[in-house]
Amino acid sequence: MSGSHFWLSQAQFDQIKPYLPTDTRGKPQVDDRRAISGIIHVLKSGCRWVDAPELYGPRKTLYNRFVRWSEKGIWEELFQALASAGGPPAHVMIDSSAVKAHRSAAGGKGGRKPKP
Repeated sequence: MSGSHFWLSQAQFDQIKPYLPTDTRGKPQVDDRRAISGIIHVLKSGCRWVDAPELYGPRKTLYNRFVRWSEKGIWEELFQALASAGGPPAHVMIDSSAVKAHRSAAGGKGGRKPKP
C-alpha cells in the first residue's frame, strides 16, 4: 500500500493470475493488477465506485469487471483457491457487533401480562 491507496504486490498478483480469465474479446483489457487493486480499494474503503481514485483506471471499468466476474463466479473460485492453499491466516476477524432492542420489543412497560 502506498499512502491511502491499495496495491497488490507483484508476488500477490502472480499468485492469483492463473485464476483470472484470459478469453476476453473486443478492446484490450485494462491492466488486471491495476483493476483488481482498484476493486479492493473500493471494497476496503467503502467508497462508491464513482469515487475510486483515477490512478486505478476508468471507474466504470472497475465496476463492470467486479460485476461480470461476480456473475461468472471468478471471485468465488479465486477465494476458494487462495483459502485452500493452506498456511495460517495473516488476519483473523471476529464480529463483535451489538444490536440494541427497543424497549417495547420485550412486551412494553411492565413485561408480559398473564393470560386470564
